[in-house]
Amino acid sequence: MSMSHIVGDKAFRDKLFQLALPIALQSLLVASVSAADAFMLGRFEQNSMAAVSLATQVQFVMTMFIGAVTMGGTVLGAQYYGKILEKTQKQVPSQDEALPTEQIDPGRALDHIFNIMMRGMILIDVLFWAACLFVPRLLMLFFTGDPELIRIGCRYLKIAGWSYLLVGFSQAYHAIMKISEHARMSLYVSIAAVLINIVLNAVLIFGLIGFPRLGAAGAAIATVISRAVELVWCIAVSYRKTYLHPQFRHLFLRNKLLSRDFFRLSLPVLGASLLWGVGFTSYTAIVGHLGADAAAAMSIAAVVRDLICCLCNGIASGGSILLGNELGAGNMERGKQYGIWLRNTSFLIGFLSTGIMLLTIPLCDQMILTDQARSYLNAMMTIQAFYLIGRCVNTVTINGVFDGGGDTMFDLYSLAVCMWGIAIPVALLGAFVFHWPVPLVYACTCLDEIGKIPWVMVRFKKYKWLKNLTR
Repeated sequence: MSMSHIVGDKAFRDKLFQLALPIALQSLLVASVSAADAFMLGRFEQNSMAAVSLATQVQFVMTMFIGAVTMGGTVLGAQYYGKILEKTQKQVPSQDEALPTEQIDPGRALDHIFNIMMRGMILIDVLFWAACLFVPRLLMLFFTGDPELIRIGCRYLKIAGWSYLLVGFSQAYHAIMKISEHARMSLYVSIAAVLINIVLNAVLIFGLIGFPRLGAAGAAIATVISRAVELVWCIAVSYRKTYLHPQFRHLFLRNKLLSRDFFRLSLPVLGASLLWGVGFTSYTAIVGHLGADAAAAMSIAAVVRDLICCLCNGIASGGSILLGNELGAGNMERGKQYGIWLRNTSFLIGFLSTGIMLLTIPLCDQMILTDQARSYLNAMMTIQAFYLIGRCVNTVTINGVFDGGGDTMFDLYSLAVCMWGIAIPVALLGAFVFHWPVPLVYACTCLDEIGKIPWVMVRFKKYKWLKNLTR
């Protein structure tokens, strides 16, 4: 069997990587900010690195809400954009018999979808900004009981919280650029924001070129400035020809049909995102309560994991848009084939990620850590190498194929069973009842992804994700 039968023909691969590579690079750039924070603060002081890693879990939870809104917009928007492309190319209406009787103009639908995302971001951004500004200590207490880590983390959150007023709006613009064939521009904006963040990190953390040596507070200031630049640039490019920007006079104008479709897609994604996000944050809290050495080791392991996962995230996002375009245009058989190719690709990406993780273990010796923390880190990295197979397969199949076809409920069920029914209870028992070694507790937090693979494959074969969602 040729490679094209396994991972797709040349046309599919070209379209996938034209979308996936900019998204993967964008994801890599965003993750590189966390890596830069960890590396620079690791060279500055272990407690600062650990405290900021724990504090940024607040933003991690925030991204779960943002991700639900942008996923709903991306899935629905990609299908309507596919209908626009199909009508433009064929100059005839789609003959898809599955279209509902209520008709919505695809161009106007995209404007409504953009505004629905913007309304959601107003609520999310303000809520998390207020929490960081007014109750930072309460947030830090969830992750650690160490007084010094709490003190540093609170200072970081009070400053970085101002960036949370901006990040949701930027992500809505990025989402609409990706589905309207401007993923490359979205990447360029991210590159600029990340470079600004990393340069300012170095200047403000270490006190270069005459600036004061601010440590964790410097990392927070750099985040705020870079987020402001990112949002301003997103708004500016959205007014170019062929780009989409929200009609602000319609910001609070509600289309009942589209709002119903949007929330029908987004609410399960939000539920799954919260289960996954709070679950992952619980993993951090469980290990964080095992001591500063465990927290420091896990913070580095998490950064490396997030960097390596960028490729599977890009494949999932790009695949979701491609699949949505075909389903929205009524090309159901082609959409089914795309789904099969994406699933096959997910296994290849998983094994590749495992190899990369194993190769990065020696590089972590550059961090300034205690001997105990270094021992924990080496064990965690080895465990993560095999965890990545499940992570990549499930990310591409669930977030790319299932969500792209509108089957957004499955992720919610699988997380409730595998993460909350198995991994978290076992990790809690291991940490606080049986007092297992730190690496074994960490291994318990990785059970969910490996255990889900058979269930995900059975669900895939039912083809419930093969849906046209447009009206």
